[in-house]
This record gives sequence, structure tokens and C-alpha cells, in this order.
Amino acid sequence: MIPGSATPDGTAAYARHRAALHYSELDKTGLMVSEAGFGCYRVDIRMPAHERALRKALLEGINLIDTSSNYADGGSEELVGAVLDNLISSGSISRESVVVVSKVGYLQGQNYELSQERKRQGRPFKDLVLYAEGLEHCIHPEFLEDQLTRSLKRLNLSSLDCYLLHNPEYYLSWARKTGLPATEAHMEYYARIRAALAHLEQEVERGRISLYGISSNTFTATSTDPEFTSLEEVWKIAESVTEEHHFRVVQLPMNVFETGGVTEANQSNGKSVIKIAREKKLGVLINRPLNAIREDNLVRLADVKPVQPASDEQVSQRIDELISSENLMRLRLLPELDLTPSAQTQISDLISVGSTLKQHWRDFGTYERWQELQSYYFLPRYRGAIQLLSQKGVLSEVLSSKIETHDEKLEAVFQGITSVYQSSAAKNSARIRAMLSSVNKDWAEAETLSQMAVRALRSTPGITSVLVGMRNASYVQDVLEELGRPVNRQTGSKAWQRLQRGIRGR
Repeated sequence: MIPGSATPDGTAAYARHRAALHYSELDKTGLMVSEAGFGCYRVDIRMPAHERALRKALLEGINLIDTSSNYADGGSEELVGAVLDNLISSGSISRESVVVVSKVGYLQGQNYELSQERKRQGRPFKDLVLYAEGLEHCIHPEFLEDQLTRSLKRLNLSSLDCYLLHNPEYYLSWARKTGLPATEAHMEYYARIRAALAHLEQEVERGRISLYGISSNTFTATSTDPEFTSLEEVWKIAESVTEEHHFRVVQLPMNVFETGGVTEANQSNGKSVIKIAREKKLGVLINRPLNAIREDNLVRLADVKPVQPASDEQVSQRIDELISSENLMRLRLLPELDLTPSAQTQISDLISVGSTLKQHWRDFGTYERWQELQSYYFLPRYRGAIQLLSQKGVLSEVLSSKIETHDEKLEAVFQGITSVYQSSAAKNSARIRAMLSSVNKDWAEAETLSQMAVRALRSTPGITSVLVGMRNASYVQDVLEELGRPVNRQTGSKAWQRLQRGIRGR
């Protein structure tokens, strides 16, 4: 177990040794954090590339890590713990120099199974929000205590620097779906938050955390939104718990398409949530800086290399050739193998990619969505079929040759579809760069679109650090290059409002 916690002196020393990069005070405690943090969503201990990326980040200037108990079903926290243990034990960094943030609230995967087991034993977690099959949510003190113990174990830490309630507004979403009156729902919502904050103060006293706060997607919502979370109301609750409270950090989504953190006047006197956070001297962490939701589609704020797209006719021809190859395997090759009928059916189903693509390849929306489907649906299905054939011991030399030919046809289809979506995405990223450059000349100095998106946030008063997903070393390097450039931290609401008007006019 790694002892200690981040300190003002330790983080300041870390920053001094990397004077070429830029750091900000997290809150009034004086902790210094890099203006971009290592976001651990989709980071997993099972992926060596993720381990290499985190090591590079910590060694070269990024000293803020943001994770959560539900990221990779705990695998994200385990990776953070393993890398920290290695670097600290080797003397490469000190525990006092790194700020570790984790979050609590979701019951998925192993946490969901834990919840179901407790129900069977007749001692369920209290105040569970039964959100969906396989997904629950909870911020009850008993759950928080249980989860902090588990998180510290996975992180291999004796103390966590900052602990955030993770999207507590799930309760409001559940209440709206079940028809609970809005006034009653909000009263209960803030009562639950108060109980949670009171417990977190006890965890500070125990020395298991230093600071706490809330990560909410609805900090930026309109004040009339039934799921809106009011920072001013939460602040009042924290003060009612104790005047010397440790509610010091908030996390919220913001990017160049979702500007509500600055442009939404959802607090009193027409103030934004970031304006209020700045007045209260709260640390503000921004998530999803490069993944914007626009018209229900994901827009990745990163450069895309222009390519010559395949024509619709070329894609259609390649898909037809793939379907013919699938039919050959399904109707002629598989029946000749020593397989049970159920195994034949299973493998036949897994290799049937062509017909789905024939009908829907134009309907995937964005380049990012197509990449996800290709990587996490179509390819795993096909590889699963080949793995089954290998396990059955039926991969003869002739069949292997047929599979190799089929692989080539599948790859040709994927390349064709990718070129269409990539070409469109490249044009879109160029348009976004032009739009951002026209809004603020300082933003235009960034070399890449991703750096431009981070720069827009870095330059906004009240924003402490931008949490960027850095699952490989090249992403880390891109962020480090941006952190090495100074910014004019005077980008006020007018620039964001101009940006918002520009987006609406597109």
C-alpha cells in the first residue's frame, strides 16, 4: 500500500522540474496540477499500450489522474495503482507529486453482481437506483464506504486525493421515468447528496481522502431541465454540513460544441456553473474535451487524414464478393467439417457480416461510430468464428487457404467503407478548425485540432484542468506539446458565445 497523498510542496516541486509545461492550482489548498490530466475512461490494466501511455504521462509532466470504480470494471484503477507503485518504488516520482482522482456511484459488472448477491442475502445497499438491467446507481454512505475501500485496494493507495460522486443525477433520471413529481424528486435528490457529503467529511477525518466533490453531466443543463444539478445548491449543502468542508472539486463535460459550462446561465444572477465555481475557488475538471455530442452523434475533435473515398459502386461490389465468400463457407465448407449442427450454426452466424453491411453501411453516422463497430462488433464476431474453428481442430491447410482468401475480401470491404467515412470526417475536421480559428486567434496557434480543442478550454478562466483520454503514447505526446505552449487565459464568455452562435448557424 502506497502511503501518503499529494501535497502543495510535492506538486509544486514536480511543476518546477518541468518548467516548460503549464500548471494551475487545483483549489485553495494549493495543489498544483497539469492543465491537462490523464483521463482513464476505457483505460485497462490488460492493455500494455495503456500502461506505457500512463508511464510516459507521469514521467514527462502530467501529474493529474482521473479514474473511476466503473472504468474497465475496476481495471482502470488497477492500472493506475500498478504504474504508481512501479514509478514511486523506483524513485522516478513521489506520491506527494501526483493528484489521483476517482469516482463512485455506478454499479456495473462486478459491482452489480455484488449488489445482486447482497439482495439474495437480504441486505441490499440502501437507496439503490434501479436504472436498467445490469446497471444500478447509489450514493448512500454505506455504499460509499464499501466502494472507497475497494478503490483504495485497487489503486494500492492508503489515501485518495479527491473522491467524486459520479453522476448522482441518475436518481433524477430514474425519478422522471417513474413519474415522481419534480419538486419531490429534487428534495430527495439533494437530501441524498447531503448524506453523501456528510459521510465524505468523515472519510476526510479518517484520512482516507483529502478532498471531495461531484462529477455531473447536468451541471451544464438548463435550470428548467428536470435532471439539472445546481452547483449553488450543492455548495449550500456542503456549508450546512460544516463550514470547514472539503467540497473542493467539480467535474463537468465541455468542449467546443457543448459550451454550457460557460454559456448556460443556470445559476443565480445569470451566472454560469464555471463562474460560480471560480467565485467559490473550486477546482474545475473538464471531461469529454475531444468527444462532442452533436445532434445525437459523436464528433471526435481530432485531425483526420484526407483520403480518396471509394465510390458507392466499389463498396457495393466488394460487399457482394464478401457475401459470395460467406455463402461458400457456410453452404459448402462448413458442412464438410467434423462439427456438430450447433457449432455449424454458431460459426455460420458469426461469419455473416456481409448482409448486415449491405443494408446498413451508409447508416453508421460518423467515422468514429464506424470505427467502433468495426473494432468492437464486426471484427470480434469474425475472429470468434475462426477461434472456434481452431478450437475444434478442423483448420486443415485447404481450409486455412480459403479463410485467408476470405480475410482479404473482408479487409477490402472494411477499407472501402473506412475510406468513405474517413473522407467525410477529414472535411468536417477541416471545417471545425476553420471555425475555431475565426473565433479566437490564440486557438489558431495550435498545431492539431485536438490541441486546439484543449487550448480553447485551457484559456478559459475558471477551468483548472482538461481531462484527455490518452490510451497510447502518441496521444500523450500531443497533449504534452500543447501544455508546452502558453495561452492567454482571458477567453471569456463572449468567445464561447460567438462559438455557440457559429455552431447554431451551421
